[in-house]
Amino acid sequence: MKNFTLNCKGKLLTVDAPIVMGILNLTDDSFYDGGKYISEAAVLARVEQMLADGATIIDIGGMSTRPYAAVVSEEEELKRVLGPIGMIHKHFPEAILSIDTVRSNVAEAAVLKGVSIINDISGGTEDEQIFRVAAKYNCPLILMHRQGNLQTMHQEKSYAHLLTDILDYFTRQIGKATEAGIKDVIVDVGFGFSKTIDQNYSLLKNISVFEQLNRPLLAGMSRKSMLYKLLNTTADNALNATTIVNTIALQNGAAILRVHDVKEAMECIKIYNQLNK
Repeated sequence: MKNFTLNCKGKLLTVDAPIVMGILNLTDDSFYDGGKYISEAAVLARVEQMLADGATIIDIGGMSTRPYAAVVSEEEELKRVLGPIGMIHKHFPEAILSIDTVRSNVAEAAVLKGVSIINDISGGTEDEQIFRVAAKYNCPLILMHRQGNLQTMHQEKSYAHLLTDILDYFTRQIGKATEAGIKDVIVDVGFGFSKTIDQNYSLLKNISVFEQLNRPLLAGMSRKSMLYKLLNTTADNALNATTIVNTIALQNGAAILRVHDVKEAMECIKIYNQLNK
């Protein structure tokens, strides 16, 4: 992987080796851990454990993006995330927090509470004001690839040419981010979003193609259906598969692993780093 620095609201994050983004779902309907982290004690314990296990970034989300999940209102999303973000920032002031949202108002409110990275699964297509927010507060913006919108993204899986189409998408969206004044963009190819199982694995095999964008590559495959459907199992039993694909992603240039299981992802990285000393 290439080396990068990310300016997170004035705090410089140097990515000269792969890092882990730990997932904190503040929802009751996420595909793997929905409803687990509702109480204050559970949230703080989860964050503390992820940081102790080696997470560099904590990614906080208040709306599930699993297939056929209900789209919650902006008011409900704000209600779910703002209190926990403030609490986490108070207890772990040095932790780098990310907000997983497609809404500019949610992103801005979260940044004011202590978040310093914005993770937009729509890549700026759902609400283009998110570019303005990221630029205004000097936050890195994660642009993920998908097709369609929140309601249709899991049905739209048609491409003229998978890799070329996704590269063209990122070229457009990175251009918009740059034009808005955003300094740091992270690229997420969107495993599990608008892609068949075969397309997901083709993307994994060829993820190094996206290094030409000269942006950190994020791989988010943790316990997803591309793993457990292929293996005829469940998300609960997909940790071993997650470890395998994370290792492949690292070998192909991924700089950030977005995961539920931080300890195991850090073990992948330690072995990868040893091999590449």
